[in-house]
Amino acid sequence: MATNIEAHITGTVFRIETKVSAEVQEGDVLVIIESMKMEMPVEAPGAGKVAKINVAEGDSVQEGDVLVVLD
Repeated sequence: MATNIEAHITGTVFRIETKVSAEVQEGDVLVIIESMKMEMPVEAPGAGKVAKINVAEGDSVQEGDVLVVLD
């Protein structure tokens, strides 16, 4: 079952820390969002495999946007 990893804050994608097909564990940082000159990590809620990355570095994102999909 796929898990959508959403942005928890509005900002800009500063860095993508994973790639498609990567195996991730709970707590692994997937994406870093920059907001108000602060870097906010977006972590995996559980173990899985990265199925899709919906953003690129430099993209603007809104709270609730799906950043990464895990299988």
